[in-house]
Amino acid sequence: MAVPRAKRSFDLVLFGATGFAGRLTAEYLARTAPAELRWAIAGRNRDKLFAVREALADGDPALSDLPVLIADSADAEALSRVAGNTRLVVTTVGPYVQHGEPLVAACAEAGTDYLDLTGEREFVDSMYLRHHDSAVRTGARLIHCAGFDSIPHDLGAYYTVLQLPEGVPIRIRGYLRAKASVSGGTLHSALTAFSRGRANISTARRRSAAERSEHASQGRTRAAHWDRGAPHHDNASGGWAVPLPTIDPQVVVRSARAVERYGPDFTYSHFFSFSRLRTALTSVGTVGGVLLAAQLPPLRALIGRRIKPGDGPSLMQRRRSWFTVTFTGTGGGASVVTRVGGGDPGYDETAKMLAESAYALLFDDVPETSGQVTTVTAMGDALLVRLQKAGIRFEVIAT
Repeated sequence: MAVPRAKRSFDLVLFGATGFAGRLTAEYLARTAPAELRWAIAGRNRDKLFAVREALADGDPALSDLPVLIADSADAEALSRVAGNTRLVVTTVGPYVQHGEPLVAACAEAGTDYLDLTGEREFVDSMYLRHHDSAVRTGARLIHCAGFDSIPHDLGAYYTVLQLPEGVPIRIRGYLRAKASVSGGTLHSALTAFSRGRANISTARRRSAAERSEHASQGRTRAAHWDRGAPHHDNASGGWAVPLPTIDPQVVVRSARAVERYGPDFTYSHFFSFSRLRTALTSVGTVGGVLLAAQLPPLRALIGRRIKPGDGPSLMQRRRSWFTVTFTGTGGGASVVTRVGGGDPGYDETAKMLAESAYALLFDDVPETSGQVTTVTAMGDALLVRLQKAGIRFEVIAT
């Protein structure tokens, strides 16, 4: 039985603190957590967890007593104990489609808020189908994609909407540019997703049907669409734009369906912008080759051996990394160009986004929501303010 939320021992438990993204998130929490935050780290490997705690205590001796919880991602009983004794679980353990569901289920049943950084569409859709209703019943907020997938895009589109008139149809395009390296965890999650194309499509269709039924029962009439678009020259960021079929546009559109400020008819398109046409063509070919290779287990394993899970870019590599997302928005006769930007997108900034999302849920005045919700739906303005204060840039470029 879950402990009543007001009597739980912890405000936040970080699950997967020994992985690459998990360690960076733990370090960010150690540097920035409010004094009143009661938090713990959790995972399956006791020795690695205590090594993480020792490293954190080198920077802050007070963390030498940071609680350590032992739980395997497949141990439903242990996960229920973790979820039942904290207000919020933050997890960085992927690939989520392989390891993530038991923790989502435990949080949904215990009425515990949940945050992750997945970009795996199949996982997000299947968790909606299996655990959204349970979370609505218990009051849990299940929030996926709270890292680089998909906060810059979700919050960036919302920020752009705020610059346009209310109550009118709105059209937004997002153009991503980035220079970054990948970790083993990211690589293995991507390979897993690439290898499960049919499952991705099937689960997405079942979710769409379930959402249509839910919206019809609630009498929703506002429309929101993802327009996949076509390759073109991008005048906003001065590059060659290629449609980017990541999870980000689905997240943006779901925020638009839930939040009235997006207007009666909202359309979003999502692209990667390359500085040179040749680079765009080469990159598309490379991704296509990896996608095909992922269908064959021997080739998938060969690619996966390039970077081991738990490994990632060095500090110097991350310091040289950056991202921008440029948005063009039109509506009601007005137009605007905005930009979101920051440093290393997949790791340093993701750890920041994940932790600041946790702080917003725990400490800020945010909308009352439950079930599977997006970052904008759950935290909106509060998270936007926090990210700006934390150094992620949201700015108007032109009107």
